[in-house]
Amino acid sequence: MSGDEISIVEVGPRDGLQNEKSIIATADKLRLIELLVEAGLRFIEATAFVSPKWVPQMFDHDAVMQGAVRRPGVVYSALVPNEYGARNAIAAGAHELAVFTSASETFARKNINCSVAESLDRFRPVLALAHKAGLRVRGYVSCATDCPFEGEIQPNAVEAVVSSLDKLGCDEVAVADTLGRGSPARVQAMLERVVAKLPPDRIACHFHDTFGGALANVDVALALGVRTFDAAADGLGGCPYAPGAAGNLRTGSLVQHLSQLGFQTGVDIAALNSAEKFAHNLKS
Repeated sequence: MSGDEISIVEVGPRDGLQNEKSIIATADKLRLIELLVEAGLRFIEATAFVSPKWVPQMFDHDAVMQGAVRRPGVVYSALVPNEYGARNAIAAGAHELAVFTSASETFARKNINCSVAESLDRFRPVLALAHKAGLRVRGYVSCATDCPFEGEIQPNAVEAVVSSLDKLGCDEVAVADTLGRGSPARVQAMLERVVAKLPPDRIACHFHDTFGGALANVDVALALGVRTFDAAADGLGGCPYAPGAAGNLRTGSLVQHLSQLGFQTGVDIAALNSAEKFAHNLKS
């Protein structure tokens, strides 16, 4: 990937839809994925292999992963909480796995019911399975700037978790401003510590747009060499365990912003508009 090419990871089908209160039909999830692929998106987080008891919207993870339209160059990832989820995701045809921890101890305990250290231990068999199957693994670090329970998170806490995920064998680490409260100055302070541990081409940024600051934070990341960003069609999302968290950065806004800056995304904005209209109609 050259310096002017950006990878957009479309997280709407998983991170976006998981917070919707009304259960969405599997056929509609598959249609959304198809429309996103038609728009040129090549990295799509399709579902999560978690218990429906905890995330009811992800009840159909097998059907979604198995039914997603397969096209050359399209990579479907799945969030997995543990070895059991990883085995099921691989069996269902996932191309890539994602594991999820936090820079906040309190958030980790409320969100995934364990400490940060315990979450990392759970990931060891996931990494082993994935690498045996030849799959990449992304590690998420939530609350990379703020926690709804602890307040501001210090950059050294993020750096420590990123370093741990790297040592475990994660191919990419996505740092997330889960609440959308991070200012450009604080995002820069955090990312400077992160890029000191990992090269920018192994870092992704996941910004929520709660207060309209996501694109300013994208610019900070771009200046530091980051070229992979998460976004969700029509700004779908939020976080059920993060009070006050609004939706993800809207994919269309990100694509237009990057285009204005001269970056290439490979996304057809007209086709993306159709996908975003469809996503909008799925909202509760």
